[in-house]
Amino acid sequence: MISVASAEFIAELEGAVEGGSPARRAQMLRQVTHLFLSSANRLNERQISVFDDVLIRLIERVEARMLAQLSTTLSDLTSAPKQAVRRLACHEDATVAGPILLKSETLSESELIEIASHAGQQHLLAIAGRRTLNEASTDAILNRSDAAVCRVLAKNDGARFSDKGFSKLIAAAERDGDIADALVVRPDMSVKMLHELLLGATKAARARLLKVAPAELRATIQAVIESIAAQPSARLPEPIDYSGAKSSVLALSHAGKLSDAAVNRFAVHRQRTHVVAALSLLADAAIDAIEPLMEERDCCGLVVACRASRLNWQTTLAVINSRGHTPGLSQQELEQGKELFESLSLSVAQRTIRFGSVREFAKSGLTDNEFAAARASQ
Repeated sequence: MISVASAEFIAELEGAVEGGSPARRAQMLRQVTHLFLSSANRLNERQISVFDDVLIRLIERVEARMLAQLSTTLSDLTSAPKQAVRRLACHEDATVAGPILLKSETLSESELIEIASHAGQQHLLAIAGRRTLNEASTDAILNRSDAAVCRVLAKNDGARFSDKGFSKLIAAAERDGDIADALVVRPDMSVKMLHELLLGATKAARARLLKVAPAELRATIQAVIESIAAQPSARLPEPIDYSGAKSSVLALSHAGKLSDAAVNRFAVHRQRTHVVAALSLLADAAIDAIEPLMEERDCCGLVVACRASRLNWQTTLAVINSRGHTPGLSQQELEQGKELFESLSLSVAQRTIRFGSVREFAKSGLTDNEFAAARASQ
């Protein structure tokens, strides 16, 4: 029946696509979808391919609202037209791509990984919520995920993680209690990973995790906590000698060459002591004020220090990346850092770094006047 009707139907489709109104194309999409659904169980591969070609042509000419409906419909089918499904999954509008990314079994693992490598956070959220995800897929998602995506993954019982994936979630859990709470109740958390999670948690966080954990895991968690407490304190590292770096930086300053280019070069070559010494001199702040900022997971403190040093954003970004943290900052975190950098005045940045209140200021988002008022009242 379909093969007989195909020629007439394709001719009608041609007219709708080329010269039809948006309403006519939307009507055609509904008709094609209805026809496919009514006969999907009886279609062979060649016939599904015909529908695939038709849907692809309509997808290019139909508004997102209609495509979102089509995506929802096709996402539940086990034998959906493959090219149409992929086209919808790659759509830039997350309301269109979301249903397919969340539910469709037509997408292959390699296609999910490819989409995860460049899609936006809303797309990643949809993939993270899939009924099942293997280790390769979760690794791909975690390479670019923000905290919201990490929370969804951590709560997804059908997701499986490599040791690298678990480590990235644990790093995110240090800044997000919801992620930590979700991880501690996962049955696939090994004792090794549980130890890693609890090792980075505060005493208060450990107590909370012990409380939220299922009863059958509490004895194991308590044993891990006790083993951490019983470990001898690690020997304090030898203090870093900054004398050579300070001399080099001071000589550059006297020669008028302690510029963005010089600091950028230190950062690119991972000359940590020179980066710290340069920021200390340029921002007129103690080494002790700058050094801890190189160890922080986020970039807020370094943004303030670089702004106080009159560096540009590209040099600031190089300094942030020179730390070599794993996992690195997400694109969203870097964009937030840039927004802070651009909104922060030089005078406030310099006062902040010299008063030693970088963390407090970076979290508060105070304006110049508010910050000055707050300082005056202290």
